[in-house]
Order: sequence, then structure tokens, then C-alpha cells
Amino acid sequence: MLRHFVLGLGAVGVVLLALAGTGVAEELKVGITSEMQSVTVETADGPMEIRRIQDQNHEITGEFAKTSRACPPFCIQPFTPAEGVTTIGEVELIEMLKDPAALVVDSRTVDWFQGGTIPGAISLPYTEVGDRLNRLGCEPDFDGWNCTEAKRVALFCNGLWCGQSPTAIRAMIAAGYPAERIFYYRGGMQSWRVLGLTVTGESG
Repeated sequence: MLRHFVLGLGAVGVVLLALAGTGVAEELKVGITSEMQSVTVETADGPMEIRRIQDQNHEITGEFAKTSRACPPFCIQPFTPAEGVTTIGEVELIEMLKDPAALVVDSRTVDWFQGGTIPGAISLPYTEVGDRLNRLGCEPDFDGWNCTEAKRVALFCNGLWCGQSPTAIRAMIAAGYPAERIFYYRGGMQSWRVLGLTVTGESG
């Protein structure tokens, strides 16, 4: 009888471990959507889980809590930075992070990128993007760039008041990148943080 009890406990332990391994054991109180509690994306450092902060009393502080900045240069950006570009939100951005054929670009300067970014995003500063379209699937040619194989790419910067990603987008189009393959995450890091979504180098 005791032996069966011990074996039964062992079986329960195996089941619990299996559930923990699949993420079923922890039910998040704050999901991303009603159907998506969290998502794991590939990053340069390996797989990383994106979830929302579970503390329902959490508030953002510091730089990203500001509502007002001097304009210019920190002016509210138009909804669409250029004709043909699609503006997206967080759920659409996450779908692009999950898609191995797409790229998500942090177009801020490197110091901002190193201070925390969206998991899975690559750094391509707005000051350099027009000269580095090879990272996005274009090939150099005699006239500049051949972008027939350009990837679907989403760009973001610090928020609704940040002109870095709109500037990058316009530079890409001027260099020959097809506008219909460009997506603009207008909310940027401020909206991402307001929603309590995972940022590289941070926990919670």
C-alpha cells in the first residue's frame, strides 16, 4: 500500500514537472490577449519569453513616464510616416517577432538599444539604416540598392513623440525599399512599457 502511495506521488511529480515545462502550471493573471498569455521569441541571446508585468499595481516611472517634451524636436508623429507604410500595434508587432521571415528593427541610437529594447529586435540606428539595407534583405547594385527580396520589417523608436523611426522609414523608401513591406510601430518603447511588456535586461 505504501509503495503504491509513493509511486503515485512520483507520478504526480512527473506530471507537475511536465506541466511546468510547457508553461501550463503557471496561469498568468495579466495576459497579452485573451488567447495569448505570453509568447517566446528568438533573440541574439537565445529564446526569450515576452509577457506582461503581473503586478496589477505597477506603474512606469522615470523617462518613459513623461507626458511632455520640448517640440521641436520631440513632436507628436503622424499616424503614417510615409505613403504605403502600415502602422501597427503591439499584437501585430508580436506576430512579426514570431515570424522568422520578418524583422523588427529598433531604430534608436545604440545607447538606447543597450538600455533596454523589445526582445527579438535588432539594432539599426536611424542615422545608418539607409546605408545598411543589406541587413534587411536588399542587395547593393550600381544604382544603390536592389530590394526585390526585401524582408517585411517593422520599425520603432521611443514613442509617439519620437521621430527616429519615421526618419529611418523615409530614408529606406528614398533608397529604394518598398513601402508596402515596411510597418511602423508608432507606440514604440513608451507604449510597450506602459503595457508592462517584457524589455531586455529587465525582469518582472
